[in-house]
Order: sequence, then structure tokens, then C-alpha cells
Amino acid sequence: MKIKIVNKSKHQLPAYETMLSAGMDLRANIDKPVTLKPLERILIKTGLFIELPEGHEAQIRPRSGLAYKHGITVLNTPGTIDADYRGEIGIILINLSSEDFVIKDGERICQMIIAKHEKAELIEVKSLNETERGVGGFGHTGK
Repeated sequence: MKIKIVNKSKHQLPAYETMLSAGMDLRANIDKPVTLKPLERILIKTGLFIELPEGHEAQIRPRSGLAYKHGITVLNTPGTIDADYRGEIGIILINLSSEDFVIKDGERICQMIIAKHEKAELIEVKSLNETERGVGGFGHTGK
């Protein structure tokens, strides 16, 4: 699949880090380092603009290393970039640790996964088919 991208950042295009990677790392495109304090959230720009084909979305997800080592994650995970969005990709990061974290220009801050999706037609009905699970919710199946 080919995706059109405009790169107004100072950095290389996103790329898959290994042959079997599902996500491409996106980099911070900032003029100076930004300190993210504990429980603080911030919008970090990437300088990237994409044109996705109809029926596809770009999902923005945290990087596991940042999450595990520093408590930095993407606040609206997964974030969705719709096929008709043409603005700059911005990433909402949050610091869930108890220590300040400094984001530097060019730092890999998240992953972007391209995924197909279906359009659903909702059909209003009075009742749903019964299942063995029924209305059992969070944790009802045990450990």
C-alpha cells in the first residue's frame, strides 16, 4: 500500500524498524526540549501530514519502551487518524510516572499503525439474540 505523506519536519520519514514491525515510529518535531511533569499532558507535533485511502485509518499507539521505562504513554490510545483528515499529526502524551520526563526534538514518541476498517450500518431492533454469556460483563468469567 502506498500512502501520500507531506514531511514538514526536520526528520526522516517514519519507517518500520524491523521487517515484521506492525507500526512505524513517529518523532517529535519541536524547537526545544519539552519537560513533561508527572500527570501532565501535552500535544506534541510531528510535522507530518498524510492522505490515507478510503477504508483505512492510522492508529496512534504508545511505544512500549517509553511506557515501561518512563511511564510515558499516548493519552487517547489508540488515537485514530481518519482518511479525510489533512491536518498535522499531533500526539497527546501523558506522564504517568512520578518523575519529570524531557522530550527532545527527533525523539520517537509513538507508533503509527495503518489498519483497514469497515463501515457498519446500525439496524435498530427491540431485542438481541441470546448467548451463553448474556449480559455478563467485566470479570464475570473468573480468572
